[in-house]
Amino acid sequence: MGLDDKTDNKTEQATGSAKEGFGKLTGDKETEAEGNSQKTQAKAADAAQDAKDSVKGFVQGLKK
Repeated sequence: MGLDDKTDNKTEQATGSAKEGFGKLTGDKETEAEGNSQKTQAKAADAAQDAKDSVKGFVQGLKK
């Protein structure tokens, strides 16, 4: 996984959190839900990429 992918996922998580917080602050349930969804999707993408990287590292370790 490239550093860019990690950065993109963290940026999406932060954006989602901000959007969720703004929705809570303003009482806008739609924006709050949208932010929560965005944050959750970014976390899932990050976790999936971490798992993929772990498998890749394991396979490379076997090749040594």
